[in-house]
Amino acid sequence: MTYGARELAWVRNSVVLIIAVTWILLLVEPGGIVAHCPVPGAGPMPLRASVQMLLAMNPPASLAASWLLMLAAMMAPVLIPPIRYIRLRSFTHRRARSIVLFVAGYAATWMTLGIPLLATELAVKSFAPQSYLPAAGLGFIAVVWQFSPIKQRCLNRCHAHSELAAFGATADFDALRFGVTHGIWCAGSCWALMLFPMLLLSGHVVAMATVAVLIFSERLEQPMPPCWRLRGLGKVKRTLVAQARIRLPISAR
Repeated sequence: MTYGARELAWVRNSVVLIIAVTWILLLVEPGGIVAHCPVPGAGPMPLRASVQMLLAMNPPASLAASWLLMLAAMMAPVLIPPIRYIRLRSFTHRRARSIVLFVAGYAATWMTLGIPLLATELAVKSFAPQSYLPAAGLGFIAVVWQFSPIKQRCLNRCHAHSELAAFGATADFDALRFGVTHGIWCAGSCWALMLFPMLLLSGHVVAMATVAVLIFSERLEQPMPPCWRLRGLGKVKRTLVAQARIRLPISAR
């Protein structure tokens, strides 16, 4: 096994372990990622009282922890290439620190985006607690975004890996900046897909798993010119078809 292959295997196995742990936690307590709102029919409440009740039922620390768990489960697979890139281009004694700084910058970007996304979830579930319309509307927006040239621009930038300095504070700053910029383009690409499971009335974990597969599969595609086109399961579908043809007996072809 070559050095690059060993590094890829190490990164992949470590990330897969994290993904497995997070999904086990989600399956054990699926309601932990769902925002809680006042019971419908409780009667109208002043805005200030309603906000106070929402915060009491959804402490900010609990919301942040749930959002972080959701991020780890859904977005960790797409971090395999950039983490491998950092390991291959960092000295041995700096690898762990550079990876931590990259992940910290990436998580900080998504945690910041989580504020408006979680606020949207709370607002929707407060004003339309039993309606499928918000999720349907967001699903339509996500489909349009999935086809759009802007989505492709974000995906292209997700494939770009910035230069990393080798020594000192400059190396630390480059790793942190790489995490922040990668998080920005990743959030630009996936914000609608991430919000969609949050607005559903049920089936949150199934929707998260479906979206996670879609996000991972679209990252397998190479950068393309921005245009209106379908994106998603193309490479996964081609891989499955190729594997099926390889395993298919010659007499059956």
